[in-house]
Amino acid sequence: MIDNSMWSMIETVFRGVDQTKVSSLQLVLKDSTRALIEAPSWRRTQHGPAGTSNRCLMFESGYVEILAPTMDTPNAQRVRAHMARYHGVHLASFGTPDAPFEHARLVAQGFEPEPLVNLSREVEGGETVRFGVVYVPPKKMPEGRVQYCQQLTPEVIWKDEFVRHANGVTGLAAVYVVADDPAEAAARWSRFSGLLPRKDNGLVSLQAACGRVLIAKRDSLFADAPSAPALAGYALACRHPASFVARCSEMGLAVRRFGPGHAIALPPSLGGTWLV
Repeated sequence: MIDNSMWSMIETVFRGVDQTKVSSLQLVLKDSTRALIEAPSWRRTQHGPAGTSNRCLMFESGYVEILAPTMDTPNAQRVRAHMARYHGVHLASFGTPDAPFEHARLVAQGFEPEPLVNLSREVEGGETVRFGVVYVPPKKMPEGRVQYCQQLTPEVIWKDEFVRHANGVTGLAAVYVVADDPAEAAARWSRFSGLLPRKDNGLVSLQAACGRVLIAKRDSLFADAPSAPALAGYALACRHPASFVARCSEMGLAVRRFGPGHAIALPPSLGGTWLV
């Protein structure tokens, strides 16, 4: 267990839900997907290929990565295996200022993390982004690829021109997790993240400094949520939620009421659900 004296430090520096990954077979985005991602109201960055190729939607807090396998590498095979289960969100990454610390903590908690991986990619414009990632075996976090990521060059990808969006989206607000046993899943996610689980309108919530994880059974979530265990979708923080929802509706996306807000079903080539 984490010593209580560490809670303040972890919750103060914890970035929260840093990244979600949506797998798509289409490297060249088409139709409504392309219009959605490359619309003027979004600004995107692109990472170079490493068995997979990416498009990233950068926000003031966190980002969404749209990933396509393009080679026959272990990483690409892993992505294809996730995609075979369902179309949608397959990765949730917690930000951290100290990946080696998180690695040691996860070892102590019995998550059997793989050796710390240090990666780098060239982005549009020729700059290099560097980051350290802590992975755990799928059996330890069966809902998806749940990991830690330490951004070593945040100034490269969190530029003002990347995070300013005319549609008013400012960041990731939550990731939704589907579980047959929410209490067990919440306890496990709590040990993984160092965050305390709390009841929240019929769901279980783990609140980080930025963003939160919401865990529930499938029938307590929105329509089209995948079967457990899975990552069902993610919530976006918006300055003007009503305008953003209206824009999505005008683009032909299915919009439904969900709690006090809306659930927006993404095109099949992306999958998953936005909550606003």
